[in-house]
Amino acid sequence: MAQARLVEVSLSLKASALGERDRLLTVITPEEGITRLVAPGARRPSSTLVGAAPLRELRLLVSRGRGSLGRVTQLQVRQTFAGLGRCLESLTAAQLLAELTLLLAPQGEPAPTTVELLRLHWQRLDQLAPGEQTLRETVAVATQGSMHLLTSGGFALPTGWCCGDYSPLVPPLGHRQWRCSFFPAEGFRRGRQPGATMVLNASELALLQRLQRLALPRRRADGDLMGPLPVWQRLLRLLGFWIGQHLQRQPRSLSFLEQLASKNQTSAEHPC
Repeated sequence: MAQARLVEVSLSLKASALGERDRLLTVITPEEGITRLVAPGARRPSSTLVGAAPLRELRLLVSRGRGSLGRVTQLQVRQTFAGLGRCLESLTAAQLLAELTLLLAPQGEPAPTTVELLRLHWQRLDQLAPGEQTLRETVAVATQGSMHLLTSGGFALPTGWCCGDYSPLVPPLGHRQWRCSFFPAEGFRRGRQPGATMVLNASELALLQRLQRLALPRRRADGDLMGPLPVWQRLLRLLGFWIGQHLQRQPRSLSFLEQLASKNQTSAEHPC
């Protein structure tokens, strides 16, 4: 009988029914990337593996199964991200990042950076306190998290250069007439260009460029998040075009999050 192996860190991305009692668990680990495991009996309320659910950080003991799938024999929930359930928008944003990870991360190959990034942005969503700024913060985390995951997965959005002449793209803040055009297949071109999917002003592009950093862009004076909600919605929509073009499909939660955010456009912010 093969010896069981300990998986210290895994983030559960998806869980689905398998037969009458079991559950098929899809996780990402630093050592093996995307991995699918069978959690036998996990659908029974009294099971010790009942914690095999999505959007959690798990510690697993895995043995070799009869087929190609490993079998979870022991499970410890290290983090539940329970705060995601306080707000539908935050839960949807976390699911968006999980779906994007499934599209980007390799199966059976190490993915330590992706695991760290996904955990970071799940934690940010988990820690959002209900209030007037929640929706804007949620869309911002979803946008930045998507950009980070795309970069880690090899599909970085080229925000720093013009795809027309390959010169640096430096938005002149305060120049109200300056524009750049976005083409999902290429990136950005300076000026208003025919056939562009979207056109950004200098402030919007500058905000998008700052999302490559680890921290969200905030004002030094009061720590408030930069950019109003409609701008964050535009940037998230832009990323949706990029994802659809280069991955040939979009996470289903992306359109749902856009719908949730659009319902609250008339108010300054939406409290959960």
